Amino acid sequence: MDHMAMGSSNATCTHAMTWNWNTIGTCFLAESWQISNEGTFAVSCIGVFLLVICLEFLRRLGKEYDSFILRQYQQHLAAQVHASKIDDSEAPTPGPQTYTFRATPLQQLIRSVLHAVAFGIAYILMLIAMAFNGYIIICIIIGAGVGKFLCDWMMAKVVVGGESESQSSKGVAGMEEPSMCCG
Repeated sequence: MDHMAMGSSNATCTHAMTWNWNTIGTCFLAESWQISNEGTFAVSCIGVFLLVICLEFLRRLGKEYDSFILRQYQQHLAAQVHASKIDDSEAPTPGPQTYTFRATPLQQLIRSVLHAVAFGIAYILMLIAMAFNGYIIICIIIGAGVGKFLCDWMMAKVVVGGESESQSSKGVAGMEEPSMCCG
């Protein structure tokens, strides 16, 4: 049975492997995602735009979850230190202490799932961009900008004076380097 006969149109997909501005007849990812009219193309552009915003949201969600579990650990340590100070009120207070935080298996699973979903969306967007359609690539770029604006508003704690000045040369706390490719 001919698979094209099952679709709404007998037109074949246009696969341009160079930069193009094609609309009608273009396929993205699979033959089932074939653009048959201007409305379908507009919905595809809006969908890709929203998918990029979802990717930026997932990236932010991952950062927020990491901050949440770290704050949770810091609160747990603070409570332990406070309880030990009450028990040993006559003992001298030691200087700064460093503790190592390691996520629990459940926390690491949640972190991994968030990362895997964001990674998968990024690669789907890369495959969509490989259609080399100018309109879709513009939607991806604008979606990335809007997603960054909406989902990744920069906030950082800046300490002025005191011992923290020597740490400021290492970079602003809370700032991350951008990822190199798709995730």
